[in-house]
Amino acid sequence: MAVSSRRLQKELMDIKKEGTPVGIEVIQADDFSKWILSVEVLGDTLYKGEKFALMFRFDNQYPISAPAVQFVVDDKYQAPIHPHVYSNGHICASILGNEWSPVLSVVAVCVTIQSMLASCKRKERPPDNDRYVARAPDNPKKTRWDFHDDDV
Repeated sequence: MAVSSRRLQKELMDIKKEGTPVGIEVIQADDFSKWILSVEVLGDTLYKGEKFALMFRFDNQYPISAPAVQFVVDDKYQAPIHPHVYSNGHICASILGNEWSPVLSVVAVCVTIQSMLASCKRKERPPDNDRYVARAPDNPKKTRWDFHDDDV
């Protein structure tokens, strides 16, 4: 069994045993290549009452390499309107790129995204949304992000 499969099996066992934090639920975790979890921001925030879905795609190098993480955009779910979230669901967050650490888990990433949404001060798309979405790769990990704005 590959390291990624063992790690994901452990994470799934921990979720089944301990549950997920409030506002986070597993929607799909049938295999070790793709998981989908829902994220709801609780409390009095800009996203009150909204529910989003995060898709995680894992390669054989997980957890050494970060999973590809993006919001699901389909008939049921939309990407949140946020300065670091593109309308195609791609997320510009250093934790998913150069600040990834193998000690992070799927649940930890969900909590970080939940916190990012909870602390948002304005609902708006990134200024280059249309240009980026028109040329974006399917896998957000193939994007070279420029992390420069932590004040949202």
